[in-house]
Amino acid sequence: MLGHRMRILIAGILGGIAMFAWTSVAHMATPLGDTGFSQIQNEAPVLAAMQKSIGDKSGLYFFPWMDRKAPDAMTKYAEVLKTNPSGILLYHPPGANTDMTGPLIYEFAKELFEALIAAFLLGWAAIAGFAARTGFVTLIGVGAAISTNASYWIWYRFPSDYTLAQIAIPLIGYVVAGAVIALVLPKKPVPAA
Repeated sequence: MLGHRMRILIAGILGGIAMFAWTSVAHMATPLGDTGFSQIQNEAPVLAAMQKSIGDKSGLYFFPWMDRKAPDAMTKYAEVLKTNPSGILLYHPPGANTDMTGPLIYEFAKELFEALIAAFLLGWAAIAGFAARTGFVTLIGVGAAISTNASYWIWYRFPSDYTLAQIAIPLIGYVVAGAVIALVLPKKPVPAA
């Protein structure tokens, strides 16, 4: 019979595989992966201007730029925003995003790690019942799903539909992983009061 630690490891691995399967389906077979994205109208001159201005320097660009240490930075920035567009631009030069193998491996490793953490925490918890154990892992997912996505919506005004989709994808992934983990990991008896 497998020891408790080995069951936690197996539950986490299977949960990670289930989570990765869900996120793959979510991005390739549902509209969730594209929700909130818009096409730039008249894209060719915009791309040419970006390449001319930024060149080969991949990065995350905030515009219009603001020196946060300058005196009255926020007041000056508010004035600039009255007459200029603002936003965040993730830029990569031509040829930088051709191989998807690396990102897929990193995504799987990230989700495997998340599921292992969830399995480890559930292995510590004295929770009986499949629904309660799945709910426990789901609550871990709530924290993970909203931690950065909600902040991007609050501070950078990411589109609401994009934000909700980016919260839904990992949250459903945690539900799926939680169900697998709860099935594989034997319940720990609840201590008597």
